[in-house]
Amino acid sequence: MFRSSKRTKCKVQLLFLLLLIFIVNFKSILCAAVAYTAFSNEVFDNTDLLRSKYTGQMLSFMNFSIDPCEDFYEFACGNWKNVIEEHQSPSKRTNLNDIDYGLANIAEMLLQEPNILNIAPEYDEEFQLTKKFYYDCLAANLVGITKSEDYLEVLQQIGGFPALDPDWDPAAFSWVNMSAHMSNYGISGMMREGVVPEYPFQAYFDLPSFGLEIELHPDSIQDTSSNAYQTNYQRMHDILSVYEIEEDQIPVIVDEIFEMLREVLVVFEEFDENEFKCKNITSLLDESTAEAVNITVREQWQSYLEIAWKNKDLELEDDYKPCDYLYYKLETICADHKEAVANYLSLKFLHELDSQLKDVKYQKEYCVSRMRAVMTFLFDHLYMKLYANEELFDEVNAMIDDIKSSLSSLVEEAEWLDDETREEALLKEASINKVIGRYETPETVQRLIAEMKNLEFVEGGSYEANNLNLKKFEQFIDRYNGLHAAELDNNTKPLQLLVGMQPNAFYYNIDNSMYVMAGVLHPPTFDKIWPNSLKYGTLGYLVGHELTHALDTAGAKYDHTGSKRYWWSDYSDSLFKERAQCFVDYFNNYHVPEINRNINGNITRDENIADAGGLRVAMLAYRRLRENIAAENPASAMDDSDERMPGLDFTPEQLFFLGNAQVWCSSYKEANYWEELSDVHTIDKYRVLGMVSNNADFAQAYNCPLGSAMNPVEDKCIIW
Repeated sequence: MFRSSKRTKCKVQLLFLLLLIFIVNFKSILCAAVAYTAFSNEVFDNTDLLRSKYTGQMLSFMNFSIDPCEDFYEFACGNWKNVIEEHQSPSKRTNLNDIDYGLANIAEMLLQEPNILNIAPEYDEEFQLTKKFYYDCLAANLVGITKSEDYLEVLQQIGGFPALDPDWDPAAFSWVNMSAHMSNYGISGMMREGVVPEYPFQAYFDLPSFGLEIELHPDSIQDTSSNAYQTNYQRMHDILSVYEIEEDQIPVIVDEIFEMLREVLVVFEEFDENEFKCKNITSLLDESTAEAVNITVREQWQSYLEIAWKNKDLELEDDYKPCDYLYYKLETICADHKEAVANYLSLKFLHELDSQLKDVKYQKEYCVSRMRAVMTFLFDHLYMKLYANEELFDEVNAMIDDIKSSLSSLVEEAEWLDDETREEALLKEASINKVIGRYETPETVQRLIAEMKNLEFVEGGSYEANNLNLKKFEQFIDRYNGLHAAELDNNTKPLQLLVGMQPNAFYYNIDNSMYVMAGVLHPPTFDKIWPNSLKYGTLGYLVGHELTHALDTAGAKYDHTGSKRYWWSDYSDSLFKERAQCFVDYFNNYHVPEINRNINGNITRDENIADAGGLRVAMLAYRRLRENIAAENPASAMDDSDERMPGLDFTPEQLFFLGNAQVWCSSYKEANYWEELSDVHTIDKYRVLGMVSNNADFAQAYNCPLGSAMNPVEDKCIIW
């Protein structure tokens, strides 16, 4: 059934009256809403006019000199990086993630208010504390590296900085302990930690990365002319210089660090920087060596967990810790290079605490970002009170139902599934819960905001002391569920699901639920005034992507109740893996010239499967919606004008795919490519190319001939 985005006249009048009341009580937050017009879902103007405005944005992103059948990403997004508003981003820029700048505008306007008594009087004390940290950040000198006695004092306590301390004692140094202490400030030393998003929320560890601004790898560290080598060398030099190390000593210190890192990365080269290959090496060790490895690594983890998690007896499952062989080798290397390791960890600590601002014009943006990152639940509480839109949520709820129904159809039509597995899959899809906006747990949010009372603000303009306190508190909140697991119900949700103020959507296996967060309901993923073709190509695809995760490698381990149970038959499992290998091989062939690497199809397999499935199921749902509209109003079958965007000479289905691609318009620096190379999501450009080139509907919509880059072969990689 068609769900119109137009409001009645009386609703508009009522809304206007409410806004007048709101202006009187809280006029500056209304200004934030006005400033956020591009992201607002309220309709105060003619639909065609608003659509035309967004058409202008879509056109500005495109590169019409490119044939869409040869490179659809470049066609859809080739000019995006040239027209976006300038920001200093700590990570890659993407059209989807840029929603966050609009959300930050709201946070900034809130921070300018004297109090929040008109919104959440119960949290005004925490709000005033947040403002103290915010204005302290604004007043600080954050451009360029500055020497900090506060940072040096911490380094002295957690392992020492031998470059500055002639009395530093190598016998008292432990690289494991220093890494653990650094983790309490959210900084990865020689261990990279995360939190398992499932009760009891214990720690997990990925392979660590090395380097400061750009990750170092075996080839880039050997090539002293590489950008990664030069950038890291210069950054280390600059920090040491600011901390008044003798100029002739700096090259000696940095060279020793690079000598140590070369030895570490030679170990990584042994297993091709692949965690599974590393674990295979561990499994092939002879009995005596394996015993020595086990003893050494167990002592390392006990020490780390006692410092970082206050629990040395926490048992880590093999899936949650990186390869034992690597850490055994690291023990030997670090023992031979204790001073270099301590200097490297100290430099990384100082680098991560630095704002890395290039210009003072970005300082306000940086400070707002820090407050949001640390006081996440306070800002989210205020955002949801002000901007939660039940009418909007109802529309999204109906869209999810459409896409769930279409996914069930694809499951029913999948000839490779046996009846037993098909029945389980259909039951699971039918049982998926929907959460729109955020997961509501008032008691938990209240506890998290109340923890701010333990956050100390140091008076007197000591920005660095306050920065340290913020970093420790941020990491404490990230670990909160794990540290308090004994007090929590085993149905407790990951904290990320409680945050509506984020441009994201999730499928969560543990409770078989689909989450669409309130913050994602803005362009380029959603707007009430858009035609359904655009809505289904953007948010519909994202919903389809997440729903498809219920039926991937991880989803196969959880049944319709969220209980751990592998519900696939051997027959369907083998055929699934065979079809999944198509995606692995396909994406393995994408070469990233900026870093001279190929996409890792194994790591990205499930996300690529979800992308392909999400795109197909969203198109199926959209076509069914059009059919239903035509059945109710036969004249609409002959007139698709409401499914187009004014000024865009695209059919509704072409618009569907264009909107989909523009979600992933992006701009990368070299460091971002390295960061994403080991991520489960494919680098955005190849994500788009892989999706559309494996989609027959796309080839039909854009009339791409068989053999073209976007329609290379007739047999596509398809699971759902």
